[in-house]
Amino acid sequence: MSLDLLAAPSTPTAEPWRDAPAYWRARTDAVAGASGPVASIDVDALRYNALDLVVRSSGVPIRVASKSIRVREVLDATLALPGYRGILAFTLPEALWLAETHDDIVLGYPSVDRSALADLAADAEKAARITLMVDDLSQLDLVDVVAAPGARAELRVAIDADASWRSPVLGHVGVRRSPVHEPAEVARLARAIAARPGFRLVGLMMYEAQIAGQPDRTGAPEDTVIRWMQRHSVDELRERRGEIVAAVREVADLEFVNGGGTGSLESTAADPAVTETTAGSGLLAGHLFDLYRAFSLAPAAAFALEVVRRPTPDIITVLGGGWIASGPAVPSRQPSPVWPAGLRTLGREGAGEVQTPLQGPAARTLSVGDRVWFRHAKSGELAERIDRYRLTSGDRLVGEAPTYRGEGKSFL
Repeated sequence: MSLDLLAAPSTPTAEPWRDAPAYWRARTDAVAGASGPVASIDVDALRYNALDLVVRSSGVPIRVASKSIRVREVLDATLALPGYRGILAFTLPEALWLAETHDDIVLGYPSVDRSALADLAADAEKAARITLMVDDLSQLDLVDVVAAPGARAELRVAIDADASWRSPVLGHVGVRRSPVHEPAEVARLARAIAARPGFRLVGLMMYEAQIAGQPDRTGAPEDTVIRWMQRHSVDELRERRGEIVAAVREVADLEFVNGGGTGSLESTAADPAVTETTAGSGLLAGHLFDLYRAFSLAPAAAFALEVVRRPTPDIITVLGGGWIASGPAVPSRQPSPVWPAGLRTLGREGAGEVQTPLQGPAARTLSVGDRVWFRHAKSGELAERIDRYRLTSGDRLVGEAPTYRGEGKSFL
């Protein structure tokens, strides 16, 4: 099928997931004919999330982060919506593959894949469609070793500048990405890139992980500190990013200034220096996004595992489950059992590679062969475990969409 997110919702209510018992029962019915572990995307929830992200981005175009999707049909359907433009890819081999059908792909991370760089340098059409990401001249040196400037297509380049906050109180706040942080450092790198033959500086990216990727509604006392940090980080970043963009624009005519993620669309879009935002995880909505105050997403992606045994009357065991999300190895990165309600993993076992025991009152009502629904903590990693998503709407199975893995691709 061709996934059309502009089509009218087929369910009788606009937000059926608000009635959790009815929603998960309908989803169970929709995949009743499928055997084994099954992952699904609820099309109506996906549509809701996609349109909600557009509203939150306030007219600033959204670049779709492919690492959080890894399903070409979902990428294409999202990009067909007004408000979306281009892909933020995670590896160069992936970008080369997507460039067969897409013409605006920015690589979100530096690449040292020599084979892929050689392929890019030898293909003028794909070189015009793909923008490399750099933060160090040594990355350009490696490209020149693979393919000398005079013997290859001109390569598009964007700078990844550090968006973390160097707080006088908290120290370094954010992720460890780019080594260039201050406006003068970024401008110096921009001048050096502009002076290099065979490269053209076209963009700038700054990802504020301390805002976009940090939940602020966990219920812990630290939430107050996180909100304080984010307010101050937004203010600091707006001033510094404005200075960086102004300095780089003196060197090159930038086509885009990219920033943000699902968790920071409002503040990023409000920054006048930004020309586009990024989102991906918010489309499929892993359970980590339940812990943000500013927005509420629909549980679009989920997977169901089957009960295979009952160790005790109040414990059931499902086959599989150890589908852990990236990030620190903490409980929040585990998949969360969401239906039937009231199930929890065991502290000493967690989600297992082959089996996952679950305990709770609902376990007493489940039989061998029944299904338990889980939500993944984030989004993209789930697609690395499955070859396809079943597409559902209400209690109907409306199609299937292969993941990258289902198309025989495994990029990272």
